[in-house]
Amino acid sequence: MIAPATGKQIGEIAETPIGKVDSFYQRGKGAFQQWSNLTFSDRASYLLRLKEIIVEQMEEIAKIIAEDSGKVVTEALVADIMPTLDAIDHIVKHGKKHLRRQKVRTPLLLIGKKSFIEYMPRGVVLIISPWNYPMQLAMVPMISALAAGNTVILKPSEVTPLVGKCIEELFEKAGLPEGVVQVAHGGKEVGAAFTNGKPDYIFFTGSVRTGKIIQQVAAQDLIPTTLELGGKDPMIVFADAHLERAAKGAAWAAFTNSGQVCMSAERLYVEKTIFPQFLALLKKEIKNLKQGNDQNADVGSMTFPAQLQIVKEQLEDALSKGARLETGLPPERWANGMYIPLTVVTNVNHQMKIIQEESFGPLLPVLPFDNEEEAIGLANDTVYGLNASVWTNDKEKARRVASKLVSGAVVINDAIISIANHGLPFGGTKHSGIGRYHGDAGLRIFCHEKAIVEDNGRKKSEIHWYPYSDKFPLFLQLFKSYFQKNRDWVGFAKNYLRILKKN
Repeated sequence: MIAPATGKQIGEIAETPIGKVDSFYQRGKGAFQQWSNLTFSDRASYLLRLKEIIVEQMEEIAKIIAEDSGKVVTEALVADIMPTLDAIDHIVKHGKKHLRRQKVRTPLLLIGKKSFIEYMPRGVVLIISPWNYPMQLAMVPMISALAAGNTVILKPSEVTPLVGKCIEELFEKAGLPEGVVQVAHGGKEVGAAFTNGKPDYIFFTGSVRTGKIIQQVAAQDLIPTTLELGGKDPMIVFADAHLERAAKGAAWAAFTNSGQVCMSAERLYVEKTIFPQFLALLKKEIKNLKQGNDQNADVGSMTFPAQLQIVKEQLEDALSKGARLETGLPPERWANGMYIPLTVVTNVNHQMKIIQEESFGPLLPVLPFDNEEEAIGLANDTVYGLNASVWTNDKEKARRVASKLVSGAVVINDAIISIANHGLPFGGTKHSGIGRYHGDAGLRIFCHEKAIVEDNGRKKSEIHWYPYSDKFPLFLQLFKSYFQKNRDWVGFAKNYLRILKKN
């Protein structure tokens, strides 16, 4: 394993043999019986122990994440470790309420019965996690699945294997029963083998291409999935926004984690009347950012060499078609290594790859717009729909625009941060994915939702049971009295009693 920021060898993790896939599932299924029968409070006690260990080792974990991924250590702490700890707190505090039996209203026509929803864990959950936030995007679905009573097999990204090993060791120290959490290390072949191993649920975070393959495999056995995929998130800045704040926000939203965020601002739309002014403010902010791998750096390196190549090709394509560099350098002048200059381009259009394809790097195209309607149309002109941001001091306009954006989330006068609120559902529309996690949905997706209707069993018969003789006209009157515009309660009661006597 090579540290992307320094090029130094930092260790190797042995790959899980594909021949052991069946044994992983057997252990997971065996452990499921015990784990699922624990009370929520008992399962939560293990998660709280996990949290204690993470807090104790926080600095060491942050350094492992930074070294393995190339991100700066501050981002490892703020964007990987903190959301993981906050997720544990949220799930422990609210999980029992979300997963307990829920009483729901029973229709009047089912007099005497009670209705409930129960949440039953699915079994063995396969979680395949990415390299950009290797701790948060593995741990949050893991602890959600575990809290709901499932056992978990994690296949962390082979690009950041040291973080995957760190996660495995953290759960070992937390003392969960054997087989409840298992970690399988390796690349695409290992992930494919476990996907074909017929888990009870698959939670995948990664590229659209791989997500589609997983969905096709899962469909063969009707295995339910959650797919958290890519994004090409728009940021819309209106003339009445706090421009200095918006410029700072754009620099962070575009370049945090070197732009390797599915919710990065990858398309910046600026109202035409303030376009030159805003561009100048943005360039000023970017000029003050420091790239590097020390504790005082703002922006780290790229993590995955193949992703660097994608960014390079998109920029070359745009420049060949007339795009103009406002910051950064043309690719032929990039230094060797995994750092890409923080790049802003203008004079781009919606026919270019830089606008239509996910970049996942420090590359920000900026386009002008004339009015609100055009901004909405441009923002929605994409196959993605994960997150978006709207910047304006007009609250009504902000909410109006947010409501019209086809997106899993919209942030007003900030960016990306919706994922940091574990009370909100997280997920995308269109090619950005299927399903939601976080919030109550983030626990319940890992459960079978079971409807329960309960009768006390004391009556001899029900009005809708046999025999049907002479019941049709009585049912006709009963339903008319109940469903007519002005409900006839007297007629309803009389007709109900008449049918009851027929039994």
